[in-house]
Amino acid sequence: MKKLVLSVLTALTTLTGAFGINSCDKTTDSTVALSQATVISDTSHQKFTIQDLNNLQDFLHSRPKKEDLSNKNYDLDNDGKWTVFDLCLMKQKIIATLAHDLDTLVVYFSRTGTTEVIADYIIDITGADVFEIEAAVPYTDKDIQYSDSSCRANREQNDKTVRPEIANTLENIEKYDTIFLGYPIWWGEEPRIIDTFLESYDFSDATVIPFCTSHSSGMSNSENNIRNLGVEYGKLLSGKRFSASSTEKDVSEWLDTLPVPEKETEIKMNIEVNGHMLAATLADNSSAKAFAELIKSEPLTIEMNDYGDFEKVGRLPQNLPKSDEYISTEVGDIMLYQGNQMTIFYDTNAWSYTKLGKIDNVTQAELKEIFGTDDVSVTFSFERKAGIFDMKSKTVMLNSGYEMPILGLGTYSLLDDTCVNSVVAELQSGGRLIDTAYMYHNEKSVGEGIKQSGVPREEIFVETKLYPNQYADAANAIDEALKKLDVDYIDLMLLHHPGTNDVEAYKAMEQAVADGKIHSIGLSNWYMEELESFLPQITIMPAIVQNEIHPYYQEIEVIPYIQSLGIVVQGWYPLGGRGYTAELLGDETIKKIAENHRVSSAQVILRWNLQKNVIVIPGSSNPEHIKENLDIFGFELSDDEMEQIKALNRNEKHDWY
Repeated sequence: MKKLVLSVLTALTTLTGAFGINSCDKTTDSTVALSQATVISDTSHQKFTIQDLNNLQDFLHSRPKKEDLSNKNYDLDNDGKWTVFDLCLMKQKIIATLAHDLDTLVVYFSRTGTTEVIADYIIDITGADVFEIEAAVPYTDKDIQYSDSSCRANREQNDKTVRPEIANTLENIEKYDTIFLGYPIWWGEEPRIIDTFLESYDFSDATVIPFCTSHSSGMSNSENNIRNLGVEYGKLLSGKRFSASSTEKDVSEWLDTLPVPEKETEIKMNIEVNGHMLAATLADNSSAKAFAELIKSEPLTIEMNDYGDFEKVGRLPQNLPKSDEYISTEVGDIMLYQGNQMTIFYDTNAWSYTKLGKIDNVTQAELKEIFGTDDVSVTFSFERKAGIFDMKSKTVMLNSGYEMPILGLGTYSLLDDTCVNSVVAELQSGGRLIDTAYMYHNEKSVGEGIKQSGVPREEIFVETKLYPNQYADAANAIDEALKKLDVDYIDLMLLHHPGTNDVEAYKAMEQAVADGKIHSIGLSNWYMEELESFLPQITIMPAIVQNEIHPYYQEIEVIPYIQSLGIVVQGWYPLGGRGYTAELLGDETIKKIAENHRVSSAQVILRWNLQKNVIVIPGSSNPEHIKENLDIFGFELSDDEMEQIKALNRNEKHDWY
């Protein structure tokens, strides 16, 4: 959808430029009188498409018209004329609509090209993204000879357990709410490679809409197969069969009959207790909505008492609607009891409750430690607080007020073209955080990779560091970093580790923040004692502390201490570091967890960090590993798995910092 919005903007800019205007200012004297079309009033509730935009462009440019415009309603300002101002208003309506549209994907498999034509129609009409399923072993004409009972496709279609391998991988499927799935009908059913695709991804939050192409066969068999495949779908709608002669109009008319899927938006709230900030997801019911109204305008603090060593209980300021049912609670559950009491569980219980929500990404041991055994004051609010990881947007709000990606690329030891190519691979694979440093000797290469990636600078979060030998002249070192990176500002700058003049260097970074050269500042390789000495000497609280963190060196006490200060923790060497990675990835505990989730050991370790609210920056020059490292949002580690990894801690540091 973003690409579509950009194309609309580009088209409009081109057109308005041709008419000599640069904005939608009604006072602009650039109009084309309406002469051949009927003016129809009231466009307030009318929806416009990209085709409407093209039609109006053609009209204003006096180009040949592709369709009859006599019944079109393009007089948006009701002045009796179709003008460039109407085009501007139309563009605004389209972008406003797109801003609320669901992210849509068209997935298709097409051997002869017939299904591809229908897929292209859907893409043109909806502006959807596209993924073509490619067989690892391509199908030849001989493979699909219907008259040959021994041909490859015939053999596959007669065996529902066959799963042909797919050559390509779909990245970030979780961002799509609506997925059109297209395929030809082979021997009365979907090709088995469609089953391979459906069993390879998570569709539990998506609306899946099949469509097929065939000469005469229907699609009921394929729909039944897809429905009974054992795959969990958010929704699976009835599909549509098209013939080789179907037109774009046929496809458009079908799309108009589809129900508009409503995006289910999770409502997040903040919970502040004992100096810790937690995130929670509210339930989708009237009780949770009533509680949301309570905290919508201002935070609500509830005094909560410990009960039974498994929950905290506090009285609400007013009764909420309840729909009690007998529930076996889980760790982190937030329940309404008797309509006027809130309970937060750090152990299990079974009773009659109404669910209000659940605390995100926290284990039983962590929750018990945070809440403690005494009475506590717990504050609930909606304002996004610093330090809370948002797994949907894959960002965290820093105490500086800037959002930072929670997963990125570390560039230590990556030099010259290798560094450039790695940065390009990271950004083109969807990553948006790049970590570098003066001492890595690759800031210039990082800047070149950013330029070559084609990703807009404002979408990229650039992080670098000053080394102790720069602290004496930090102001010039900051300017040098800007020049090497070839950027107007640096998103985050750290001091690489403690050293002579580190306080003065930090104050130089504070001045650079005031000057707009740096957005956020922080520290690297600072631990509890160093922070206790350093923080009283500075003005701006560090947004980040970046330290060595991996399953063999977990900083079990340091991480909560730093986070309690409102500082986000970032981990380097998340996979163990040079000379240790193989051992860590081969750890039997981690391998077993990876097998359970059908992911790699590296993905498990990176996900473990995120669930501990630790930003990770794994380094790699392998494009496939870079993609894999980014693909960690389709699964979640259980409390037990988090504890298993916690038990691997050896307090074993792999570098001297």
